Amino acid sequence: MNQRPLPPAFYAGGDGGFRQWLTVLHPPYTLWHLCYVVIGACLAPELDLFRLTLSVLAFFLAVGVAAHALDELNGRPLRTSLSDASLKWAAVIALIGAVGVGIYGIGLAGPGLVPLIAVGLFLVVAYNLEWFSGRFHSDSWFAAAWGSFPLLVSYYAQAETWTAVALLGAVAAFALSFAQRTLSTPARKLRRQVVRVEGELELATGEVRRMQHSELLAPLERALKAMTWAMVALAATLLAGRLW
Repeated sequence: MNQRPLPPAFYAGGDGGFRQWLTVLHPPYTLWHLCYVVIGACLAPELDLFRLTLSVLAFFLAVGVAAHALDELNGRPLRTSLSDASLKWAAVIALIGAVGVGIYGIGLAGPGLVPLIAVGLFLVVAYNLEWFSGRFHSDSWFAAAWGSFPLLVSYYAQAETWTAVALLGAVAAFALSFAQRTLSTPARKLRRQVVRVEGELELATGEVRRMQHSELLAPLERALKAMTWAMVALAATLLAGRLW
């Protein structure tokens, strides 16, 4: 059964420049991973809102803008018509901004941030441009780079050290991001590569139903949407608990 072409993502906008840039930011997933930043800060013994603001800004620039611009530059998975030059400049400027915020943060949290800034810069480029034959472009590296790492860095920016609490939080972030990747990978494939679905489901009752494209895609994306809002609610709850 032939299927109508689907947008490359459930959050993909139209053809306008602004809408394409918004799509490139992957809003649900950017929001999801910024939640790890908030959660990491809230797990620390003391919460400094200014440091948290800087942490959120740095990761928004690094992950939300730079990483996603490089990802679109590498193969055009979102099928945008944005020029290579504009994507490159967006990535470069965002990375410079993220590093600049990090350097400013060194004056607050100490020199321990220096290696973390270097690791973050490497992960953004190596993962999204698939350096080293894609060695860093795997489910595990995704979970570590976009789940555990933001939480650990945000915790360190607050506490200037790590404790068992931070490590347990990093394990949880890794697992959640791994689950995200496990769901999003087949969802992307169904949207971007699959043009036809054929097959039947024979139920125990003897009923035979034709397999539908939507039956394969919908539960994956419903789970991703639900998990995104669950992360937002969790981060908001922890932050509210620390503030009030």
